[in-house]
Amino acid sequence: MSSSWHHTPEITADIDPAHGFWVFGYGSLMWKPGFESAEHSLARLSGYRRAFCMASIVYRGTPEAPGLVLALDRHDGAHCTGVAYRVPGETGPAVLEYLRDRELVSSAYREVISDIHLTDGRRLPALCYVMDPGHEQYRGTLSLAEQAEIIARAEGPAGSNREYLMNTVHSLHRLGLDDADLFDLAERVHRML
Repeated sequence: MSSSWHHTPEITADIDPAHGFWVFGYGSLMWKPGFESAEHSLARLSGYRRAFCMASIVYRGTPEAPGLVLALDRHDGAHCTGVAYRVPGETGPAVLEYLRDRELVSSAYREVISDIHLTDGRRLPALCYVMDPGHEQYRGTLSLAEQAEIIARAEGPAGSNREYLMNTVHSLHRLGLDDADLFDLAERVHRML
């Protein structure tokens, strides 16, 4: 494994978990959050798009044969709709530690606080895990065909890459959310199998 793929990530979010916080889920956090929340809601984050733009070397691939996982990729005018969870102060420190262990396995994600809009009209700050486009795991220039090739074959300790894609697509359908690129990608991978 390349040493730069496995160094301690810089934690940049200024957050006091003992006061509770919101976290924005757009991929596996939508269908497998792994923690209890006091409240959850559909939410929209502006300035980012959901994309298979991160090489997965830990969960859905290996350093020798990376898969692809979703990340928030910065794009002006873009937006991403996902699920926001309110973590209460009593469990805040433990949940934040869990999220950091889960999401910051390499330094490819940056932990930031960004405003999200809930469906009830509230606008509030939330913890978001966004892609560092300068990181060597960034794969934001791959075409959908190239993404499908990788996702169809990649496997990692957490399971197959296609399972991750299909779970996310099923979650989007269940929530009534549209994501044309992900639905197209799922069709491409399905045809390849």
